[in-house]
Amino acid sequence: MVRRKPFLVGHQEFAALYRVEAQMVSQWMSRGRAVLDPATAIVVSGVRYWPLGFAARFGQMTPRPKPLDVRVKERLIEEQRPGWEPDSRDQLPPIVGQQEVVALFRLPSQSNLATTVGTGRFPAPDWVLSGSPLWLLDTVLDAVSALRETARALAWEVDEDVLAVLREGRYEGPGAVVLTRGRWARK
Repeated sequence: MVRRKPFLVGHQEFAALYRVEAQMVSQWMSRGRAVLDPATAIVVSGVRYWPLGFAARFGQMTPRPKPLDVRVKERLIEEQRPGWEPDSRDQLPPIVGQQEVVALFRLPSQSNLATTVGTGRFPAPDWVLSGSPLWLLDTVLDAVSALRETARALAWEVDEDVLAVLREGRYEGPGAVVLTRGRWARK
């Protein structure tokens, strides 16, 4: 089943919209600049993602306006079709990455998921943004019976508590926060 999914961007795609390096997006969120509010993004598997509508408007919301590369926006829309253009994180359906899937099925390790994905038994990602696969929660749930049929050792049983908090947008398990990296992580 093909779902209309929201158009999203990660750091790399956000940066491409404004023809800057990907680390500039992080700088826009730094305390010193505070141009981009991290709360405008969702966090999936420890990485921030923004609705494309918000990201496309961002350049005009800053003290020093930034020109949007419309061709990049059109390319992102074409790559993610069929879909729609949300303006805020509140409009997004539940979206999961690898860490949330591991928690949802109580898998022993992320390598179990990697093997299932690598053998083609897991559904294709709805997005690959900034190098990371993402799925609509419903895409993953629709695949449960097929996963069970092809499983040798894993039960692929859904943890109903994790499912409930993912649906409600209250997930606080692995991947729910962005971990500080680089020199700032040592401080």
